[in-house]
Amino acid sequence: MGPEDRPAAGGAQAALPGCYRHPQAATGVSCTRCERPICPQCMVTASVGFQCPECVGEGHAGARRATTRFGGVPTADGALVTRVLIGINLVVWVLAAYVFEPELVRSWSLYSVGLHRGGPEGVADGPDQWYRLLTAVFLHQEWWHIGTNMLALLMLGPALEQALGRVRFLALYLLAGLGGSVLAFLIDGDWMNSLGASGAIFGLIGAQVVLQLRTRGPLGPVLALLVFNGIITFSRRDIIDWRAHLGGLVMGALVAAGLMYAPRERRGLVQWLSVAVVFAVEAGMLAVGTALYGG
Repeated sequence: MGPEDRPAAGGAQAALPGCYRHPQAATGVSCTRCERPICPQCMVTASVGFQCPECVGEGHAGARRATTRFGGVPTADGALVTRVLIGINLVVWVLAAYVFEPELVRSWSLYSVGLHRGGPEGVADGPDQWYRLLTAVFLHQEWWHIGTNMLALLMLGPALEQALGRVRFLALYLLAGLGGSVLAFLIDGDWMNSLGASGAIFGLIGAQVVLQLRTRGPLGPVLALLVFNGIITFSRRDIIDWRAHLGGLVMGALVAAGLMYAPRERRGLVQWLSVAVVFAVEAGMLAVGTALYGG
């Protein structure tokens, strides 16, 4: 056979189509969805055959984003916010009890003196002192006080955080704590001084009750916990602020109801409107309390 009888080099490749993204690259493989030719550089392994980057992107865009049961973003660590809150409380406790004692307690506690008692001072004095409504939620002095509150947070927090997602759980915790402070101020803002995360903890108990109702889970354990803590609260009103406990319980349950009963098709809108409404209610209570006790 002479040289003229040999097939031209690259003849087989010349018969193959070029990749739709790299025309100079001949290929015998096509996308299993759109059937466009794709070279090895563009091939994306699929359950059957290969797909092009565009079809893979369209498939991802059409897939529903994974969420927690009530719309949060799922994470590998479902208790991060709970641990961060515990850490913040512990750090503030060390600072208040051993480093800046008694200055930090004096400046961060839920302290209020109204006009009828020689004020206004503290929260009753107006917006410059309203920060106490939230700082008091992270403030403890005695080891047993922070110990019992943080143990309760460790017990209740992870399950709620996993169900709601981090942002929603944090909103629940803060609004419950703030609600407890605001109700305490509204009821007794003429003369009061309290501190502690108990309002927020009672908010988590209220949220756990709502969660059990929503998922049709067993109510017995959480109701027993609620009754036990209620008995302690009202039997030791000399050292326990029942108003903060009650306010936290009610506001926590309201926030949880808005988050957990929101319809799926409008979940995000209804949830954040519920959060906004609860915050507005607390702001209204604060305004009324300021009008009663302030200048």
